[in-house]
Parts: sequence; structure tokens; C-alpha cells
Amino acid sequence: MNLKQIIAFSCRQKMLLAPSRIKRTHLSNLIRVINSTYNQVNRNLRILVKEDIIRIRQYGHMKMIQLNNENPETQILLEALHMLDRPITYARVHSCK
Repeated sequence: MNLKQIIAFSCRQKMLLAPSRIKRTHLSNLIRVINSTYNQVNRNLRILVKEDIIRIRQYGHMKMIQLNNENPETQILLEALHMLDRPITYARVHSCK
């Protein structure tokens, strides 16, 4: 899957941004923070784990989720999402004659 496809869905975008701010969280907290459903998060989580962007550690019944910062694609995705999150500023454009 290419990087454009990974960030194509707002749920995945939120799933990437939330752990980047809070480092590590458990699945139910992630669902609450991004205001989504278990099924939607779990479906997208499988994609992000398969792409080695997010890592899951199981502690009993609790799944702890964190970004794989060792993967260069993770950093590229985060930079792209932060750029997309910035407000757009428009400069005056003068035509050359």
C-alpha cells in the first residue's frame, strides 16, 4: 500500500496523530480520543500494523498501541499530516507581463 492510500481515510489520519501526541495508549483510549468505533479502529489498525507503522503490544487483555518511529515511512506520514493540518495562507500573486 502506498503512503497516499494510508492517509486517505480520516480515521487512519487520527490514529496516526493521536499516538504521536501521547506516545503510547491502549486501544479503548485511542477509540475514545479519536471519537470512533471499535470496528473502524480495529480495521484500520490491522492495515497500519501490516505496514509496520504502528506496533501493538499485548499485556493480558490490554492492547498498547504506539507508533513505530524506527520506520522512516512513519515520519514521512506524520510530516505530511502535520502539513495538511496547517492553515493555508494565501500570498498575492502578481502576473508577469
